[in-house]
Amino acid sequence: MFILLGILMGLGLPLQTGINARLTHKLGSPYNASFVSFIIAFIFLLLLVFITEQNYFIPFNELAGEPLWIWMGGVCGVIFLTGNIVLFARLGGVQTVIFPVLGQILMGLIIDNFGLFYAPQTDLTLLRVLGAILVLLGVINVVMAKKTPDNNLLNKPKRQHTLLWQVFGIIAGMLSTVQTAVNGHLGIILASPVKAAVISFIIGIALLAVICVIILLQRKTVSALRIELRRRENYPWWIWLGGILGGLFVLTNAYLSNIIGTGMTIIAILIGSTSGGLIIDCFGLLGSEKKPVGMRQIFGIIIMIIGAAAIKLF
Repeated sequence: MFILLGILMGLGLPLQTGINARLTHKLGSPYNASFVSFIIAFIFLLLLVFITEQNYFIPFNELAGEPLWIWMGGVCGVIFLTGNIVLFARLGGVQTVIFPVLGQILMGLIIDNFGLFYAPQTDLTLLRVLGAILVLLGVINVVMAKKTPDNNLLNKPKRQHTLLWQVFGIIAGMLSTVQTAVNGHLGIILASPVKAAVISFIIGIALLAVICVIILLQRKTVSALRIELRRRENYPWWIWLGGILGGLFVLTNAYLSNIIGTGMTIIAILIGSTSGGLIIDCFGLLGSEKKPVGMRQIFGIIIMIIGAAAIKLF
């Protein structure tokens, strides 16, 4: 049941990506789009706190006695988000998916094995390692099957410091998993995963604001960061929903990580996000071009499910 919830939330990730891509086109900058998306997510989570009849009180006196890393969730989320934007330009679409996924899986196994960030501890066994490898192979199989110009890992991007960017991709993926574990523990302290997600987004918004100001100062022009709301193109109403999906994603991560473990949460979401990407391609959702889904991609999803079953059952 909880694994299915993780898969369901993973299905929303490619939808969020597609929605935010349209929002980026409207606002003129991916950083503007991320900032607006974070604010919408923050407002949505505040509404959830009200709907669930929770108060808005944050016990900072209790949080003061906790490790400093409880504030890392929002920072890790922003690094992962902006890191993907940078990696796409340096490494291309395929490697931007594969290296962060490798980092997510590795960090999930490490956190579970050592019980880092007070996460539930699960011993690392050979079958769990093999299951993680199967999940990674499934992701690679699905991504490599897409008919894109850069879908060959052997074609090295014509960029300098490629290896460093690949390592950064792994680190960004690891930080994404750290965010899941940190927010999970923060949710326990506050007795509310929703409040944990709210704090994560507050920190993320503050960090994104700093990034936008730095870019503004570097370009030395207000027009470089202006929100281009005067464009005449007609944009669908759903371009503002990416933040809601992002809020639900962080909330679900904080909730599930304490129930099924950080590693299993990440893998369930990976299965959902990979499947969601294929659904978008198949039906041409969000204005994207229709792309047929081949047997190789379906086989990749099956491999991922087998790997997840190996990790959970053994």
